[in-house]
Amino acid sequence: MTNRGSTGQWSTIVFVALVGIPGIVLRFTDPHIDPLIAAAVYGLSILAAAFLLSWAAETAEVDISQGLALAIIAFIAVLPEYAVDAFLAWEAGTDPEEAAKGLAIANMTGGNRLLIGIGWPLIFLIFCYRKRLKELVVSRARSLEIAFLAVATLYVIFVPLRSTLTLADTIVLVSLFAIYLVMTSRVESEEVELVGPAQAMGSLNDWPRRILVLLVLVYAAGVIIASAEPFAHGLVETGQKLSISEFFLIQWVAPLASESPEVLVAALLAWRGRAAAGIGALISSKVNQWTLLIGTLPIAFMIGSGDWGLFNGLPLDGRQQDEIFLTAAQSAFAIAVFVNLRMNRTEAWALFLLFATQLLLNEELIGSGAEVIRFWYAIAYMVLCAALLLRNRLAIPGLIRDARAIVTGRADFGE
Repeated sequence: MTNRGSTGQWSTIVFVALVGIPGIVLRFTDPHIDPLIAAAVYGLSILAAAFLLSWAAETAEVDISQGLALAIIAFIAVLPEYAVDAFLAWEAGTDPEEAAKGLAIANMTGGNRLLIGIGWPLIFLIFCYRKRLKELVVSRARSLEIAFLAVATLYVIFVPLRSTLTLADTIVLVSLFAIYLVMTSRVESEEVELVGPAQAMGSLNDWPRRILVLLVLVYAAGVIIASAEPFAHGLVETGQKLSISEFFLIQWVAPLASESPEVLVAALLAWRGRAAAGIGALISSKVNQWTLLIGTLPIAFMIGSGDWGLFNGLPLDGRQQDEIFLTAAQSAFAIAVFVNLRMNRTEAWALFLLFATQLLLNEELIGSGAEVIRFWYAIAYMVLCAALLLRNRLAIPGLIRDARAIVTGRADFGE
């Protein structure tokens, strides 16, 4: 690496960091500007933070396993979703009318379905464009994420049978996430070849590099936390001016902002030729949201309501139960896609089309018939899940074996 190239890479890091500042400044000065202009400023700040996170994630792999690095990045990238959903759940606890709207569940289910329905196919599209291949294969180390996602999905798919998301669910799901983090840290680090700004950061000595990575992660997290909620608010406010329903805006428009950091990080990794790492980041994000995010909703609700109890929590009406079931069914299909640790073009298109076509099938546009349609979409996901599991049944024992090897500390994926 030449000095000129190194200087250019450091200049890029500094420039991108500076692009994130307007989002923080605008958040704390709170000027009265047009919502679309505000959304543009906050959006650029989030984009800058995503670049920084992608470089930090690559550099962090020098010191820790790729799985743990991606899990940490996924947690930081999903913080906006936590902030929005926790506020909505708290607000539901303080006001029964807000609880009846079901906005916390709307945001959670919308974010989860956007992540799989758009994020996963997008990474595959970038992979196909860059590599000219028809099948995306991920490392056997991803077996752990798939296994944990399967356990979480199996648990959540039964939640709609009850009328409340309770503190007992919190204990189960948050514990599952904690175990996942511990297990992920056991995967040995692999040799990584850094390029671009990540190469400049990785060229530092051990402690300066680690301190810089930590500072970059903290700064990027600050930019994301400062920018995501007002970005979502700007989009929602614009939608309200167009007389679009609040439930629709919270379910689909707000998550576009809160999910953008993690999707952008994954897309940047894929564009740099690391599509497997990109999809790994999104799988980790899904585990994160499907355990820790859902698990924290009852806590936020109870803080607002002051009504604590093991089996108390966020109430679920019929529509919210349907939304959770449909989201869990989509998750089951996504797991089946990667049970053989690969995704092809047909599967990517299926994930996207099943998601995209359901956007227009809501109460605000087609009335009460949306409930029946949601049910049949969920059934379609489950049927496709069963078909893929049957087709790839010989890969399931290997997936379980690899996940168990990671858990027991005997994993060796030096392929």
